Amino acid sequence: MTPFEEKVDNMEKMKLGIVGFGFMGHCDADMMATFDDIDLVAVADTNPEQLKDAPEGVETYANIDEMLANADINVVMVSTPNPSHPEMVKKAAAAKKHVICEKPAAMSVAEYDEMVAACEENGVIFTVHQQRRWDKDYRIMKEVYDKSMVGDMYIIKSQLYGVNGNMHDWHIYPEMGGGMLYDWGVHLIDQMLDMVKSKIVSLYADVQNVINENVDDYFNIIMKFENGVTAEIELGTYYLTPKRAWFIGGNKGSALIDGFAGEGKIVRTAHLLENVPGKITMTAAGPTRSFGPPEPGLLSEEPLPEVNVDHRNYFEHFLKAFNGEEDIIIKPEQVRRVLCVMDAVRESAKTGKAIAFEE
Repeated sequence: MTPFEEKVDNMEKMKLGIVGFGFMGHCDADMMATFDDIDLVAVADTNPEQLKDAPEGVETYANIDEMLANADINVVMVSTPNPSHPEMVKKAAAAKKHVICEKPAAMSVAEYDEMVAACEENGVIFTVHQQRRWDKDYRIMKEVYDKSMVGDMYIIKSQLYGVNGNMHDWHIYPEMGGGMLYDWGVHLIDQMLDMVKSKIVSLYADVQNVINENVDDYFNIIMKFENGVTAEIELGTYYLTPKRAWFIGGNKGSALIDGFAGEGKIVRTAHLLENVPGKITMTAAGPTRSFGPPEPGLLSEEPLPEVNVDHRNYFEHFLKAFNGEEDIIIKPEQVRRVLCVMDAVRESAKTGKAIAFEE
């Protein structure tokens, strides 16, 4: 037997229990079915209706306590409503189970710190399901950023617009973590912080309730990083022009994406505008050359880099961390930083002022 075969032979099988078998719990169960190295052993939910379509052979329990006491599991996935995450995580950690928690991990930084401490004290892995780090559109733009494909970059824009602006289900309740900052904001902020690995110097945010009385349905966040990059994240559920877009501007070109599928391009210019004294160029925009139509041949287009990613990659990496082959990718301190940014967003929106951050 080779050393590798011996290591594989000694590996502990990942045996998963999901607590909270609603929409996300079902999605997680479907994902687990694609892995040979993960056994979905049990699901738990306080609503018996949710358990009626549990996969064949999977044990069902009325709550996490029953599941922890009876199911042969070593990993718990917490897919319950947001406010219950701290309780579920602490119980799983106390039972010496590794924990994957859905986002947002907690409703406050203080709650989150308690969750991390509980997992550290019990020697178990704790991570959060930030699977959108493997969105194709994001990974393409991260490749552009990491390889400086448009030169020295000064601006990154991440935009998400929708047409169904009215909140639904639990999203309408602030106490349940409703609103877009908790829902999509967690992902969009995490993507930006994962891309731009630099201190945030200042942050300004505008958060609004456009057509929803109790929860936010629009936000615009502007972060200035120590490395000179400005990042803007804008989301609106009632733009009436559905769009997922990225823009990165650099001194050697621009990169843009329109859509989650990552369709877009890199645009470069053949030469910079030359100053011609005494000559005025009249365009539809008036006497301007900088903002008028470009002369033929001035701009050239290149394809964006190709990436091969899928949300399944999140669990592939978790399996490696579970088996001690690599560190966990979504690290607790990264999740905490996102929560701190969200607190700063609320503070800036409330005061209407930019605030210093990570001094």
